[in-house]
Amino acid sequence: MNAAPVLLLTIAALAALTPGDAAAQGLDFVGDTLPAPLSAEPGDAARGRAIVANRQLGMCLLCHPAPIPEERLQGNVAPDLAGAGRRWSAAQLRARVVDMRRINPATTMPAFHRSDGLNRVAAAWRGKPLLDGQQVEDVVAYLRSLRD
Repeated sequence: MNAAPVLLLTIAALAALTPGDAAAQGLDFVGDTLPAPLSAEPGDAARGRAIVANRQLGMCLLCHPAPIPEERLQGNVAPDLAGAGRRWSAAQLRARVVDMRRINPATTMPAFHRSDGLNRVAAAWRGKPLLDGQQVEDVVAYLRSLRD
């Protein structure tokens, strides 16, 4: 079986998530922000860029266009990531990556750092976030670097 349909099915299943209990996971959202970093180590923009470009891990380019010219096939159904660091603070970006449904319950963007309150999750991913805290911080660092 082709990997692309399986991956798209996984994204579709993840998009059908229900909002979870952020407080139960120790996540303290403040409005549309998540002020506290999820790791002790600062995010690394180079690692974050690699996660965003990775079609098996971050999967961001399935929906978003981004200034990653070596990746030819990029999505066009979600906001362009170019200029993300100018449009949003680190706390706002962190909240969006962790669980965009906290900000927009109608979004199709999956929660990348939540493992409770999810529906239709593949057995291999049950109880696990898509990105760990350090990976979230790396993605946030990369997105903050996108100023143009």
